[in-house]
Amino acid sequence: METGKGWTGGPRVRAASCRQTQPEAAAAELAAALAQPDVGLVIVFASSTFELDRLGPALRDKFGSSTLIGCTTAGEIGPAGYLEGSLSGVSIHRDDLIFEVAVVEDLSHIKFGACQIAAHKLKESLRQRVPHLAPENAFALMLIDGLCVREEVVARAFYDGLGGIALVGGSAGDDLAFKETKVMRDGHFVSDAALLLLAATRFPFAVFKTQHFICSDERLVVTGAIPERRIVTEINGCPAAAEYAGAVGVELDRLDPMIFASHPVMVQIGNADFVRSIQKVNPDGSLTFYCAIDEGIVFKVATGVDMIANLAATLDTVKKRVGPPSLILGCDCILRHLELKQRGTREQIGAMMASCNVVGFSTYGEQYCGMHVNQTFVGVAIGAGRRA
Repeated sequence: METGKGWTGGPRVRAASCRQTQPEAAAAELAAALAQPDVGLVIVFASSTFELDRLGPALRDKFGSSTLIGCTTAGEIGPAGYLEGSLSGVSIHRDDLIFEVAVVEDLSHIKFGACQIAAHKLKESLRQRVPHLAPENAFALMLIDGLCVREEVVARAFYDGLGGIALVGGSAGDDLAFKETKVMRDGHFVSDAALLLLAATRFPFAVFKTQHFICSDERLVVTGAIPERRIVTEINGCPAAAEYAGAVGVELDRLDPMIFASHPVMVQIGNADFVRSIQKVNPDGSLTFYCAIDEGIVFKVATGVDMIANLAATLDTVKKRVGPPSLILGCDCILRHLELKQRGTREQIGAMMASCNVVGFSTYGEQYCGMHVNQTFVGVAIGAGRRA
């Protein structure tokens, strides 16, 4: 068990990571580490290797009347840095975060407007308790089934419904099995669902996003696609996987998550470049992506920069905005984690995150202010001081 350093004048938070493998023992150990008076909210990030039908009730039993939310992961982040097959979590005092939570289910059939209305109702509900609710004192955290293929629609609808309040989030994982991912509310793990936390705080906070890639000049035009399944069948008029392999200079049979992590593609939206990460090669030679695609999209092969330097600069910027973070709720793409493993820098990055009190998980995609993105680290940092 690894625990965070607690609070020193900032928001009253407790953070912990637990390596127990039995659900009941893991829930008990995590609950003991996160215990503090008057807990209002507990957020738990759980490996999909747990038996969730046992873990959920055990967590609910241990955390009593506190609101309990979370999701399954492709890896956990906490006081021990990066972990796998574990639980990571944080508890927050009820007076330091005033919040409302909504769960939207049946995403396969839900309309944009219904998600927008759900977010707007959540905002109005919180406004009853925080009359001065505004983007300056509130943020939103979104957790969503990472295999629902609805992140773009839901993220945009939630963000529109919140009317200018910053939103970050992550797509739940299942340790790269790509079979079933779930969000959790009060011990109930459900698929085909999204969870939205809207929170107000008197402490300074900052929502942020970073990525460590820049575009090369290599252009790849999507000439065949199945958009509703995020599948690209053809690039530049050729079978997608073979054309991509040629563009990044590897043999077709070497394509795997490590290659995808090191060689993503990017699209330009407005004046900004966004990563579009590949999930897998399909038996027919097509490529499945983690993000929305369509025919006619122009990809550019991305070139990586130093992730350590990039993260250090991002965290320095966060510290300048909020002071030393008491907590960063972080959503970090699984492909970043895989790249760190490949380069042997996982422990160094994990230590940087732990030093800034990051609690979060490795995702199948990230959400940032209404957009669904890939291969990024997004989060909300809460500082120890008070807002000016």
